[in-house]
Amino acid sequence: QLQLVESGGGLVQPGGSLRLSCAASGFTLKDYAIGWFRQGPGKEREGVSCISSSGGITNVADSVKGRFTISRDNAKGTVYLQMNSLKPEDTAVYYCAAANSFSLCAQKFARYWGQGTQVTVFS
Repeated sequence: QLQLVESGGGLVQPGGSLRLSCAASGFTLKDYAIGWFRQGPGKEREGVSCISSSGGITNVADSVKGRFTISRDNAKGTVYLQMNSLKPEDTAVYYCAAANSFSLCAQKFARYWGQGTQVTVFS
């Protein structure tokens, strides 16, 4: 079965940090651009950050710019999302998804999705 598996979510206080990981099962992660998306309570799912297959190109949403960093280690077959200075509004289920190219790193073009990992930022 072809799927992605996220890990690293949890509970954290405002200002804290978490690192999410995304690994592939059944296919080779290094062949795909990977995006992180999130869906907060009562909100639509939105894009957070994307990284090209080589790791040479990245983008990040304005809402998390300067706080979140995407990276990948193709030797380990893992993509990371380092989240610093977390805010309550970052509370969401975070998903990773694989796309055929960086230009297709959007929800409607993603080929494989993970089940998501919950991130809760609370005082």
